Amino acid sequence: MRRLWLVFAQTVTIGLALWFIVATLKPDWAPRIGGGAQQVRLNNSTVPMQEAIAPPSPHQGSYREASQRAMPAVVNIFTSKGAKTSRNPLMEDPLLRRFFGERQGEQEEKQSSLGSGVIVSPEGYILTNNHVVESADEIEIALADGRKAAARLVGTDPETDLAVIKVDLKDLPAITLAQLDQTRVGDVVLAIGNPFGVGQTVTMGIVSALGRNHLGINTFENFIQTDAAINPGNSGGALVDTNGNLLGINTAIYSRTGGSLGIGFAIPVTTVKTVMESIIRTGQVVRGWIGVEPQDITPELAESFGLERKSGTIIAGVLRNGPADRAGMRPGDILIEVDGQPVKDTTDMLNVIAQLQPGKKAGMKVLRKNAEASLDVTVGTRPKMQTAPAE
Repeated sequence: MRRLWLVFAQTVTIGLALWFIVATLKPDWAPRIGGGAQQVRLNNSTVPMQEAIAPPSPHQGSYREASQRAMPAVVNIFTSKGAKTSRNPLMEDPLLRRFFGERQGEQEEKQSSLGSGVIVSPEGYILTNNHVVESADEIEIALADGRKAAARLVGTDPETDLAVIKVDLKDLPAITLAQLDQTRVGDVVLAIGNPFGVGQTVTMGIVSALGRNHLGINTFENFIQTDAAINPGNSGGALVDTNGNLLGINTAIYSRTGGSLGIGFAIPVTTVKTVMESIIRTGQVVRGWIGVEPQDITPELAESFGLERKSGTIIAGVLRNGPADRAGMRPGDILIEVDGQPVKDTTDMLNVIAQLQPGKKAGMKVLRKNAEASLDVTVGTRPKMQTAPAE
């Protein structure tokens, strides 16, 4: 009996050793011990599939939480406008049109476009780009949860390419605004929008640069540059940080093909907040204005005028009877300081003056024939930007 027990024990030991070797070197040969396998029937055949008992913990480098936090607040925007088209060439004759009437040869044709927007308030305020909703007769938004609603235009600011629209819906998920002063070049960012109308999409990149200007895109520029893929349809969408907080509104791309080349621009949340609050409060953005035509100081101009300074902006023209003209500013003056703030260039001058309150006096210093002069300018209200009518 003892001998049989020893044989049995040796057999079991050898068997376990063989199983251990097979499980280590050829795990697919060994039978799976324990539960968790789910039998899935496909085309009348049984295919074993391993199903996780618990969801996996977030892996390092995953941005699922930021995406899930921000995506519900990003909406798709559909706009349409009517365009009259004449199908009968004969109706272009004014006499025939007068005889038969305007409606005989003209028909209404709908032109649609799309973009993105960001819910910034549970009350239904949505931020987007001005060029997304410009000249639109109808605006409709679609939420990530499937709801759709008509939206009305609250106000626009063409000089920053921002607009605010509003919908009357309940339980809206509003995005959280980020602190831009904590953002640095190299930080990971996510761009959320509706590129090419394929549906809500998240792309990843980094902050490539901060404070981009002199691009000729908007009058007032202070862009965040990113290499996160931004394509047509992303306009008005969100650029968020890795916590899902709003850093900026995607507005433009540099492209030779119409697609993303890794150079995209977003309007920073600091500008967005100021413009949004002004539009919601008054329906427009009120900025300071002095009525001059500024020009950057180039090395050629500095040499031509015999200037020692390389900073400031040359006043190339002064509007007659405008605020600057009444204060004594003259063409050829170099504006070097506004309300105690030094002026570096034209962009700096526009931004500083725009922040001045209309109706109040602001002290300004100019360099005239290499001699400083102080002027008190009563700030005016910047006229509304005139946009060309849509063709």
